[in-house]
Amino acid sequence: MSLARRKRDRTLAAQTITAAPVLSRGGAPAATGHPAPAAGASIRSTPAERAAAQIALRLTHDLRRLKEIRSIDRKIEAKRTMLPEYRAWVEGVVAADAGVGSGTAADVVPTCMVWLIDVGAYGEALDLVPFLLRHRVEMPRRYERDVATIVVEEIADAAARAQNAGQRFDQAVLDTAEALTSGLDIHDQVRAKLLKAIGIEQLRTAEDMPAEGSAIVLRSALVHLREAQRLHDRIGVKDRVKRAEKLLAAVEAADPAPAPKPNTGGRSTA
Repeated sequence: MSLARRKRDRTLAAQTITAAPVLSRGGAPAATGHPAPAAGASIRSTPAERAAAQIALRLTHDLRRLKEIRSIDRKIEAKRTMLPEYRAWVEGVVAADAGVGSGTAADVVPTCMVWLIDVGAYGEALDLVPFLLRHRVEMPRRYERDVATIVVEEIADAAARAQNAGQRFDQAVLDTAEALTSGLDIHDQVRAKLLKAIGIEQLRTAEDMPAEGSAIVLRSALVHLREAQRLHDRIGVKDRVKRAEKLLAAVEAADPAPAPKPNTGGRSTA
């Protein structure tokens, strides 16, 4: 995509969100302060409206294409090639900071968030989450979950796949997902997956550190692993809890806390 087209699409996306009336689920104009189109007026008469129609058509086409692909790996590769075509639109919508609009075009930003997770672009996906949560954007019906649940579950599952293969997963991604969704109403079993993934990464980090500096990391790992266990007793962290407890006990035994100084009441003993 050329720079000129990208700039145009970004501008039109912002105009679509800030100027067009937002429709309620029943199809009636929502109370946004924008007047509804006059009777008989074309609903796609402006460049911004035509751009919205084009991006909606592109998404419909790409979803149909993905449905025809059977291989998960090929689906992911297809999403990787599709995503750049939506980047300018997503940037424009987010910059407008006024919601996602209505119709099929409204599905673009939440869909791209999921696709970014699917292709492993976790940082870009998480950058969209505050916007989606702030505007209470609903996920397209095909996902059957809300934004927070998808973020927690999909990232936790990606971490689990890496960890089960003996690989590390980016701790910053896990921490950001936890911070963005902290306090939100999510099923306990889903939350437990993320806490488990965080605890596992912290435990591995502690095991790779010099023993004298690992106590803080081990304590944090235990907090996350124990909370995962509390939320879902079959989450499968008992052995790791025991491992973390054993390592922490050894560290604390080797470097006991200094004894408190006697209280002299502030008087000099010289």
